[in-house]
Amino acid sequence: MPRLLWAVLLGLALAARAVAAPAAPAFTLRLLDSRRTFDSRNAIEKKVLVVRFQASWCKACVREAPGLQRLYEKYRPLGVEVVGVQVQDTAPAARRFLQAHRATYPAGLDPRLTVANRFGMKGTPYTVVISREGELVAQIPGASALTRLPGILDPLVGGARGPRQRSAKPQEGH
Repeated sequence: MPRLLWAVLLGLALAARAVAAPAAPAFTLRLLDSRRTFDSRNAIEKKVLVVRFQASWCKACVREAPGLQRLYEKYRPLGVEVVGVQVQDTAPAARRFLQAHRATYPAGLDPRLTVANRFGMKGTPYTVVISREGELVAQIPGASALTRLPGILDPLVGGARGPRQRSAKPQEGH
């Protein structure tokens, strides 16, 4: 009987692992106007990450920039870190973009798409959410991210105080 119980528990543990979201790729990003480097590995077990791939020349990114800043201000006290990844931009253009929208979240340049390609970015804006456990829980292409993020983030920040559900694969946008 103990062997049967052990086999059942082992089977349940393996099944639970099979439905967990995939691990997010680790990345580092040199922050604009700073000597600091953001390392995603430092956030594991501490913060939920929202990684926003955007560009100064992207019209949808410009439209959504004020909303992204508001989202950062609302969720930062709850343990969410927003990181802006300015893709295919120059440092001066990225700085102007961030200053024009009063962005206070950390941001850095990815001019050669090194970080973006690790996440499968196919265009801007592109947003990914990484759980405290380092799991890639959402990938949202296009301009729908800001309306969808509260529904994704609320269970993750509430998960620190209670159980949360995991999906079999990251949420995809349309």
